[in-house]
Amino acid sequence: MANELELKYGCNPNQKPARIFMKEGELPIEVLNGRPGYINLLDAFNSWQLVKELKEATGLPAAASFKHVSPAGAAVAVEMSDTLKKIYFVDDVKLSPLATAYARARGADRMSSYGDFIALSDTCDEETARIINREVSDGVIAPDYTPEALEILKNKRKGTYNVIKMNPAYRPAPIEHKDVFGVTFEQGRNELKIDESLLKEMPTANKEIPADAKRDLIIALITLKYTQSNSVCYAKDGQAIGIGAGQQSRIHCTRLAGNKADIWYLRQHPKVMNLPWIEKIRRADRDNTIDVYISEDHEDVLADGVWQQFFTEKPEVLTREEKRAWLDTMTGVALGSDAFFPFGDNIERAHKSGVSYIAQPGGSVRDDHVISTCDKYNMAMAFTGIRLFHH
Repeated sequence: MANELELKYGCNPNQKPARIFMKEGELPIEVLNGRPGYINLLDAFNSWQLVKELKEATGLPAAASFKHVSPAGAAVAVEMSDTLKKIYFVDDVKLSPLATAYARARGADRMSSYGDFIALSDTCDEETARIINREVSDGVIAPDYTPEALEILKNKRKGTYNVIKMNPAYRPAPIEHKDVFGVTFEQGRNELKIDESLLKEMPTANKEIPADAKRDLIIALITLKYTQSNSVCYAKDGQAIGIGAGQQSRIHCTRLAGNKADIWYLRQHPKVMNLPWIEKIRRADRDNTIDVYISEDHEDVLADGVWQQFFTEKPEVLTREEKRAWLDTMTGVALGSDAFFPFGDNIERAHKSGVSYIAQPGGSVRDDHVISTCDKYNMAMAFTGIRLFHH
């Protein structure tokens, strides 16, 4: 391994020269294929930290799908239902535990994950490589690759696909630096360990959080640790199902993430599962069409002269009433927030997306209102006492 890597350019083509380098020692990565760019590497290093912590916290293989330095999805290897396998387009392939984790991470928000950078906590196996090979993405970082997996990935994108091997033993210095406008910022690394010990302070009347929900809250909090703030994460069944990143307002984070969680669940509606697709429709076109079909702009894909591009027959509209009735069956969702909720409106919005369990720092002057709103819906909420801003 070398101590520097020259890059084609920085964030934008006009930002030259560009490189990554170590002031001391060697880089902890080896580029096995391709030529990763500046943003690729920002995604790679942030996503690697996320999956490493998920694996340490849960003991399960973990994967993340990153776009623009925030996760579009993150998950651990929890076995999937046939419904999830179908909506994630993996019902026709063999799934290893690691492949299951990536299928979940990629499948949570397929619109956002298009062209993602992938992080894997474990050695990339052939099953995971085959799923990666059929999706549009920029690259992958993992501690190692089996020979079969590496061969598959090296042939992706006409041989230009970015494959990065990460040294899992690497530990960064405890003090980190960042230059902004010619000024160097210095701070201690955020080495906070996220585990069940953060879920002990329960100010709500309901103080019961089952084991699966605790796991999901931990997944949400670790995901938020590497998401551009402000941020909120909804999680269920071992994966993030909606992430609201980089919003200036807490309620906008909650709405954005909640809307994504709603879309995740609406994709499992029988009407969506049974859409009469034309043969050989591309995955990206199918994803885009589903997104429009379940929105209020459904006529954009159901109008005469348009639906024929996607369907063999014109589907029925998924009405607003049908969507609300379906969403009312979603329960047991866990929600994490990287900072306190200032008002109970966030809880009201979370309730609409089936949230039953919440973890947030607490400390707002309106904590009493937030707690009473949780009690109104019998939600269990933990005050973690820690903030997870990431910039």
